[in-house]
Parts: sequence; C-alpha cells; structure tokens
Amino acid sequence: MLTLTLREPTVVPLEAECLSPDVLAPLTHAEVRALPVMRGKRQLRLDDVFDVDGVGSDDVELRGDLGRVKWVGRAMTRGRVRILGNAGMHLGAYMTGGSIEVTGNASDWVGGEMAGGTIRVRGNAGGQLGSAYRGSMSGMSGGSIVVDGAAGIELGMRMKRGLIAVRGPVRDFAGLQMKGGTIVLMSGAELRTGAWMQRGTIISLKPLRLLPTFAFACEYRPSFLPLYAKHLAALGVELPADGTYRRFAGDAAVPGKGELLVWHGG
Repeated sequence: MLTLTLREPTVVPLEAECLSPDVLAPLTHAEVRALPVMRGKRQLRLDDVFDVDGVGSDDVELRGDLGRVKWVGRAMTRGRVRILGNAGMHLGAYMTGGSIEVTGNASDWVGGEMAGGTIRVRGNAGGQLGSAYRGSMSGMSGGSIVVDGAAGIELGMRMKRGLIAVRGPVRDFAGLQMKGGTIVLMSGAELRTGAWMQRGTIISLKPLRLLPTFAFACEYRPSFLPLYAKHLAALGVELPADGTYRRFAGDAAVPGKGELLVWHGG
C-alpha cells in the first residue's frame, strides 16, 4: 500500500491529478515523490506537500484535510483510493473503475461524468454530484455514488446511467435534466426535483414538493425495486422494497418520460 500524508492544509487549491492508482501503481518510491502537482500557478513536486511512504500501488491511502486538493482519482480505471479526511473538488471525475472512499466530507463535482466504479462519501457532499460539466450534454453514465450525509444542488444533472444514493437531505434541482439512471433520496430533497428530466427514476423515501408538470400515475409495488435493494444492501444502504410507492410521471414541460417514486408505506 502507498500512503501519502498531507503535511499541512493548503489555502491555495492544489491540483493533483496524479493521485490515481493508474498513475501511481507502476512507480518506484523516488518516482512517486517526483510527480508534479500544481498549487495555484506554481508547479511543485509531490513530496513538497505530501510525506510519501511506500512504493506505487493499486491501494492508495491519503491522510489529512484534502478539502482543497482537486482531481483525486481523475479518470481512474482500477484500484482503491481511501481518504482519511476531507476531499476536494472533482473527486473521481471521469473514473471508469475502482473504488474511492472518503471518511470526511467532499466538495463539489464528486464523480463528475464518471462511467464506472464506486465512490463512497461518509460525510456530506457538495453540489453537482455525478453531474455533467458546463457545456457537456451528458453527466454520469455508469457506476455508483453513495453519500452518508447531505448533498448539494444539481445532484445527477444530465446523468444517463448509474446509481446515486444519499442518506441525508438534498438541495434544489436533484435530477435536473436527467436522461436515465437512478437517484435514491433517503431523506428527500428541496425544490424542483426532477426539473426537465427526460428519462430515469428518482426514488424518495420522504414526501417531495413536486413541480406541477409531474402527474400522478398510480400507487403500486415496483417489481424492479428488490434488485435495487439488493445492490444497495451491498453498499450498506437499506431501501424498502415491499411497500407501496406513489408514481408521478414527467417532466411534462420537456416533455419527458421520467418517473418519481415516493414511498407511501408498508
């Protein structure tokens, strides 16, 4: 295992795209220490800001408050990254495989446009979780993101596939312009949930303030939910699959063929 310990929290954001198993695994101890990182507009060596213990590995552990360290796990395809502390923006962006775990909080754009793999945030996450970057037509297209705390605005914006599950409350515009995939809201969300969604499924275990462009369709027991419940159980999330859900179709403003499933009891 390769262990990197941040010497002190940085005030100026640090861009560290090299902190990925794909980059680190084949390197020697000296080569890891010499990897370039950017602090503001200054290029530094990795060992200028991190204490390095071990050689390159698919198993990477990062220690310290990385709340201003960006792009950790960018485009990773394999291995495991564990962050003992907070994580900065763009964590796991464009990743296609492997797993990332954060014991603290994470900033904005976690899993931006990811296509595979698993991200687990034990604390809170910022906005644009699994979303499309500005100007891009598609967001998350595969993989799973689980947040044990709360999450910010525009969660799952333009996502096409994959799964996002959040235990805590979520802010406005969850599922904005959603094109597919599944979002599970264990504690509900604020306003404009599913706005302009075209396809996909949003499941909420708490009542939602729905847009008027969503129409009540029926109350039923979705036959596919046991499959989701089984997958989520492996990630430590319990989803009730035996009770009834109220189904709302929309967003008619697009028009869209998405659905909101709101838990209605056992």
